[in-house]
Amino acid sequence: MPISRAPGNAWTPLSASKEKGTVMEASKRKALEAAGWKMGDSADFLDLSAGERQLLDARVKLALAIRHQRESQNLSQKELGERLKTSQPRIAKIERAASDVSLDQLVRAFTAAGGKMVVKSVKSKSRKKGPNKLPGQEPQMLELTVSQE
Repeated sequence: MPISRAPGNAWTPLSASKEKGTVMEASKRKALEAAGWKMGDSADFLDLSAGERQLLDARVKLALAIRHQRESQNLSQKELGERLKTSQPRIAKIERAASDVSLDQLVRAFTAAGGKMVVKSVKSKSRKKGPNKLPGQEPQMLELTVSQE
């Protein structure tokens, strides 16, 4: 949900959110920004680093893939829980990517629901060029592909 912050105040949810199919009018947004309000998402609110943001995105995407995979296999949360030897409420937390759910549990739930994963390391296309850049210093990227059956 998009959030905003008034000058000197705490962050607050915006009433018009993309999830509800509405977007704030550009003129209203400009007026709020001119008055000192800042617009952002939950990651901005939490002041996440780039790495933390990537991990959060990966966890949420994997949690959504678990739910879609479970539903495509016509499994209930209870049935998936039985496959993982855990409870239905725990599966609900897994599908929400709750903070107390490990990445390992997310991966196990996805594969238990019949999903397939491919992990590979690829070279990232570096945008930064300069005299301080040495050969072999290109950042590596880990690509995770999930396949739903």
